Amino acid sequence: MIKCISITALCIGLCGCAAHMLTSSNAASADTSDAFVGTVETTTPIAAQHGIASWYNIKTNYGTQTASGRPLHNDALTAAHKEWPMGSKVKVTNLRNGYSEVLTITDRGPYIKGRVIDVTAGSARRLGFYENGLTRTKIELLSRGNWKYQH
Repeated sequence: MIKCISITALCIGLCGCAAHMLTSSNAASADTSDAFVGTVETTTPIAAQHGIASWYNIKTNYGTQTASGRPLHNDALTAAHKEWPMGSKVKVTNLRNGYSEVLTITDRGPYIKGRVIDVTAGSARRLGFYENGLTRTKIELLSRGNWKYQH
């Protein structure tokens, strides 16, 4: 009898934890402030671009300085774009595999013809194109930033 009650209590506890984990992960994936790969709130993008994405890191950037004044971190959820305002939130989708990530524009670039965005090396890994170096992407402007340009 005690075994039966213990097993029942254990099952109820595990089910409760699983339900909490599902609820938490769904809530986290709907938050676009620091979203990782996954779903994003369904909002109409302000603008969109298609083009080639590349990645950069502290070594290829010759240090941690960015145009926004915020330091570059290799695994950060940040990117460089030529035109969109600093602090803007963008959803970058790798068109080869469908992976997407919401990033913040903190730098200017890329400065190679045909490329539309540079993401951090960590973002390139999460988006699945680090090894290739380049990928076809769709970039959606979710919100315009209003940070001051530092350089």
